[in-house]
Amino acid sequence: MTVPAVPAVPPGPPGRYRLAAQLRLLGVRPGQRLLVHAALGGTGLRAETLRDALRGLLGPHGTLVVPAFTMENSLTSTAHLTRVAGLGENETAAFRARMPPFDPARTPCPGMGAFAELVRTTPGAARSDHPQSSFAALGADAHRLCAEHRTENHLGEDSPLGKLCWEGGQVLMINVGFSACTAFHLAEYRIPKPLLRMYDCVVKVNLPEGRRGGPHEGAWTRYEDVALDDGDFEEIGRAFPDSLMRRGRVGGASAVFFSIQHAVDHALAWMTENRR
Repeated sequence: MTVPAVPAVPPGPPGRYRLAAQLRLLGVRPGQRLLVHAALGGTGLRAETLRDALRGLLGPHGTLVVPAFTMENSLTSTAHLTRVAGLGENETAAFRARMPPFDPARTPCPGMGAFAELVRTTPGAARSDHPQSSFAALGADAHRLCAEHRTENHLGEDSPLGKLCWEGGQVLMINVGFSACTAFHLAEYRIPKPLLRMYDCVVKVNLPEGRRGGPHEGAWTRYEDVALDDGDFEEIGRAFPDSLMRRGRVGGASAVFFSIQHAVDHALAWMTENRR
């Protein structure tokens, strides 16, 4: 009896099933709540193929989560300051007056990359309501994880990130460094007496029925929350024990997989010792 030959892997971008095999080696399993950071530029990975491979592997009881941040909705973020750089005082004021309010159903998240934007726009996706630090999700727990994300809680215990941590969520980072590790921010909320600051953003305001301008218009609002600082995240990541991570490849890109709880515990210990 002749044993049929195993077909060769076709050249070109990796397919869904090859990606699934690589993701399994990293530790992705059915039923997980998985937070994914991915920068696909130059990797040969297609966002749709990666999404489908992850959803197929996570299965009907798993949940795929991505950051859908809108940092440009701000007065002080680097993203916003870059947009108004070179404008005069009157031009800056006019630009800010025209800024649309955050709408979880429509506002894009271009700074998060093609993969996050694809997840956000996939039919059935949920998105949290935070005007600067929202998350988008697909899967069994998507709507519950994204619900009740208060403005005064960017990335704390009541945010989707906090819920993921409490519920045993995992992180998959593809082609990104630890400067993008959102999980470390949760540690900033757990530091005793964390430093606070004021934030500004444009939010939707309900108008009286019949008033011109449509059902919603924007208004600037200020709120206080923990002063988030990712300036030392790469250093925190370098100190993250290899024993708590799995490293590998997804397509042609480097990838790392770890527990959110392990990341937060490590970051909290590091910040307590090294931040002043």
